[in-house]
Amino acid sequence: MRAAFCPTHGSPDVVVIEELPSQELAAGQLRVAISAAAVNYSDVLIVANSYQLKVPAPFVPGSEFAGVVQEVAADVTGFAVGDRVFGTTITGAFAEEIVASSYAVRVVPDGVDLRTAAAFGVAHRTAYHALRSTANLRSGDELVVLGAAGGVGLAAVQLGTVLGASVTAVASSPERLEVAASHGARHLIDRRLDNVREALREELPSGADVVIDPVGGDVAEPALRSLRYGGRFVSIGFASGVIPRIPLNLVLLKGITVTGFEIGSFLTRQREQAERNEAELMELLASGRAVPHISASFGLAQAADALRHVGSGQAIGKVVLDVAAAS
Repeated sequence: MRAAFCPTHGSPDVVVIEELPSQELAAGQLRVAISAAAVNYSDVLIVANSYQLKVPAPFVPGSEFAGVVQEVAADVTGFAVGDRVFGTTITGAFAEEIVASSYAVRVVPDGVDLRTAAAFGVAHRTAYHALRSTANLRSGDELVVLGAAGGVGLAAVQLGTVLGASVTAVASSPERLEVAASHGARHLIDRRLDNVREALREELPSGADVVIDPVGGDVAEPALRSLRYGGRFVSIGFASGVIPRIPLNLVLLKGITVTGFEIGSFLTRQREQAERNEAELMELLASGRAVPHISASFGLAQAADALRHVGSGQAIGKVVLDVAAAS
């Protein structure tokens, strides 16, 4: 099979296309012919050996895929050859096929194409779990989303709107804010403004209920200050590369709750809520109420270019590798 291959850690330039042997199928696994794979910022970090989970080189990068089942282990139930499925993994998705645990995949709902399914899992699951369970977002809440045009940020804008919140999007260009508006954001703030804090105060004079922060950096504190008494600030990541310092006096005086969200821990420790959220999210996908915004597509041969594109911060929403297409 053809696959993107990372022989050693480094920049996206180290990733090359190789012919690799197919992996043997073990108990509990199925083989999927990949049609499309999504490119996430975490993939860039894993290649650079900068992610929180370390993956020894060499390996095939890629954590999100969709395709058609080609083979099923004898002990696996609920799947059959020919099923359209999508799933997540740590690595292995940037290839013509993948062998994955049956627990890591789901059947794609009827009417949902494989590119959409490939781009849906990581960002929308992260955003929905964070909003629904960690932030306890309620209909009528004022929600501020930082990095609102990134994969998780744009999903949070869309899903926050679906959950009945009034969304304020903070992003770094008019183009990005326009996309956020098209997915439901009511208030738009350019993070390049000299005084983001004042802009948030003008848009939300009574304050925000929830802040979702996938980026960190210098916008985190103004967003924290925008919260009204009893507000909730949820940190999801630090795509800016800068971990912000939180002034604890604000947390004390405003009765703010500051929490972190990491999907692996959530799925393991909050199984009942996770199962409820997953069922709700699948219904939103099937009904077309939650659809990822795909801003760029690359062929498998351009995997390194796709990683560079995502790593540079140019991507809006999701980036997809069209693995099954000629490239």
